[in-house]
Amino acid sequence: MARLQSGFWSGGTSDKEVLHMAKKGKALLMVGLAALVMGAGAAGFAGQALRPMPSGPTKYVRFETAASHALIFHDLEQQGVVRDGRAARVYARLKGAPQPIAPGTYRVAPGMTVDEIIVALRKPVQRMVRIPEGHWISRVAERLEKEGVCGAAEYIALANQPELFEGMVDFPLPKDSLEGYLYPDTYDLPPLISAKDVVARQLKAFERKAWPMLKDAKDPHRVLTIASMVELEAALDKERPIIAGVIENRIKKGMTLDIDATVLYAEGKWRVLGPGQVRKVKSPYNTYLNRGLPPGPIGSPSAASIKGAMNPASHPWLFYVARPDRSHTFTSTYAEHKAAIVRNRAEFKKQEAE
Repeated sequence: MARLQSGFWSGGTSDKEVLHMAKKGKALLMVGLAALVMGAGAAGFAGQALRPMPSGPTKYVRFETAASHALIFHDLEQQGVVRDGRAARVYARLKGAPQPIAPGTYRVAPGMTVDEIIVALRKPVQRMVRIPEGHWISRVAERLEKEGVCGAAEYIALANQPELFEGMVDFPLPKDSLEGYLYPDTYDLPPLISAKDVVARQLKAFERKAWPMLKDAKDPHRVLTIASMVELEAALDKERPIIAGVIENRIKKGMTLDIDATVLYAEGKWRVLGPGQVRKVKSPYNTYLNRGLPPGPIGSPSAASIKGAMNPASHPWLFYVARPDRSHTFTSTYAEHKAAIVRNRAEFKKQEAE
């Protein structure tokens, strides 16, 4: 579905022009509304039909496609926002309110005048929600539920059924899970949007922003898997190709990758791993227990991590350990690695003491 846009009025009509009309327009309005009823008392009917409903809580209405005044005001009458949908529709037409109304979510409430509703229908509701880089499906689901976008369980279920989205994007989808393919970004996710719409938007963003980098790769899924680990290991963009190079070097030597983030993914929790815990989680994703790459991505990587995985740096390093400034010390032998751990721990302690 196309991104919602906050303005769709044509002709440059101002709010003042929408909310006020000339005497001639008033007369025309009464004639138009009189056609809704038979006999005398048409003017009284018009006033009653357009009188605001008693005030009530805010309601949201959503239209997936462009909607006519007839559809909109019928729905608003059904929801108790206007008294008479036909009268409101005629009023809106005579006021010159353009139609159809753009797809989107709109905020209305009982107690609003028809004029106020016309203005409200100019501005689809926006709700910007950030989906962070590196989050895996269940973590994204928790965030979406917390933000009130959609239920976590529904989002997870859809993300594990790629076949539901076949034909929606122009790149091959994985068979079992969309992990790694749900692009991390800031999205406009207004009230009443469905979980399926959220997944679709992420896939379309992936198609625009990630697939152009991946489409020429020999094995895009492999690159995406490496990029997902790089995303959670590297804090600095300049180190992403270096860490990708370490991963490639260890694979060539038949070494386990020993990446903590794969253990956390297998466990389904984001936490600090204590000593000895990395080998307790039995899973094909645990790179302490299994050589080579995990079965698939462990989260949604950023464009920088995908670039790093596409172009791993050429170097002899096999190990790295974090420093207080979020960079890493890279080494070629285990002895050098152990020495780097001692030095970097001392740096952390010194920083904590300051």
